[in-house]
Amino acid sequence: MLFQHPIFLAILTGFVFGLLLSIPVGPVNLTIINEGAREGLLWALMIGLGATLMEVVYCALAFTGFASFFNGKVIKAVLELVSFVFMLYLGIKFLTVRSISAAKPAKEKEKKTMKHHSAFVTGVARVFGNPGVFLGWIVLAAVFRSHDWVEPNLTGTCYCVAGVAGGVGLWFFGLSYGVSRKHGKFTEKTLLRMEHISGICMLALAVAQGIYIAWQIHHRKF
Repeated sequence: MLFQHPIFLAILTGFVFGLLLSIPVGPVNLTIINEGAREGLLWALMIGLGATLMEVVYCALAFTGFASFFNGKVIKAVLELVSFVFMLYLGIKFLTVRSISAAKPAKEKEKKTMKHHSAFVTGVARVFGNPGVFLGWIVLAAVFRSHDWVEPNLTGTCYCVAGVAGGVGLWFFGLSYGVSRKHGKFTEKTLLRMEHISGICMLALAVAQGIYIAWQIHHRKF
């Protein structure tokens, strides 16, 4: 079946998680909304391209530098539980957000500084300056390997990273286009709805993972 093919599964895994993790409102999304509304579509796209590149770099480093340490039946069993808790945490976190006022756009002084740099570098810096992104990909890379969603070789890693690039890039492209069409008229209600949708999807994945763990326990596969 197509869904069980290693290449398709690796690409789909990277695409889905790359897309879901890009939706919650954060530094990159706010920068695209604020800067893109003022500077236009091309500026917003270049910010998104820089952010996508840095996400891909972090994802690739997570696979090549850390995921290889998570081997063995016991470690895989632990990661089954870790992945459930991690996705449950993200889902609850995204779904319970009530305000985005804490995620303020860049200050005026920072905006003036950004004028002297390219939009691409701005996108790279927004992701590079957030170490939580790298930590998240380290955990996810281990989870992907423990579930055999991504084969433990260079080919599987490359296809998964390509999927991440597609998912992250698609979101930032869509957001940039929407900003240019609406001239930055994104209300707080719209931003919250985006975050809540991402939370619902994460909770759905957590529920599926919980069912899978329960099924394994029932059949004594742990």
